[in-house]
Amino acid sequence: MVKGYVFKEKVKSWGREIWGHKYLIIISILFLIISVVLDIIAGTYADKKASVPVTDIILDNLPVINLSFFFSYGIILIIIVGLGYTLFFKVRELHVVLSQFSLLVLIRSFFVTLTHLRRPTEAVFNSYLSNIPRIFAFENDLFFSGHVAISFLGFLLFRKEKIGIFFLIMTFVMAFTVLAMHVHYSIDVFAALFITYGSYKIGQRLFKRSNHYN
Repeated sequence: MVKGYVFKEKVKSWGREIWGHKYLIIISILFLIISVVLDIIAGTYADKKASVPVTDIILDNLPVINLSFFFSYGIILIIIVGLGYTLFFKVRELHVVLSQFSLLVLIRSFFVTLTHLRRPTEAVFNSYLSNIPRIFAFENDLFFSGHVAISFLGFLLFRKEKIGIFFLIMTFVMAFTVLAMHVHYSIDVFAALFITYGSYKIGQRLFKRSNHYN
């Protein structure tokens, strides 16, 4: 009986948090939709304007390894874990997490439109892309790596939680994956860390009033 009562109270508290931040959540979802649309436009533009591949000192010395499974499902796992953890344990921060993610996607969309290098010629074709609608799958939206950026953003958002370790580990896993597959240049990976940190700090200022993170 006691456990049932405690569970009901937690559910009620969860509902109150959602309802209490409903407008901020709606705004953050709209921001997310806009960011995703712009990301699709940027990716399409990058594929059309892609010029030529270039050499890379790290890729030149790193053998090509097919890690398509990690490339495709690793990022999906990261997003699901981040969203799931927020929904069940940090629901009052849902609008903040969505807004930070959307801002990162928006910033990446801007950078993608500025650089038009074609992916390395020896890059592994992601065999799992066939399961993804073409509108979400691009080959030359290189700068900067979204896989690394999203993982690192998760770490920055939850660095004070135990789950932050998961995102930190996945940051290195995703970095190795995209480099081993030669689907990103090394600059795409290293720059992702710095730009993501900058995006996170900008987000803290922009969403200061609704931001519960320190």
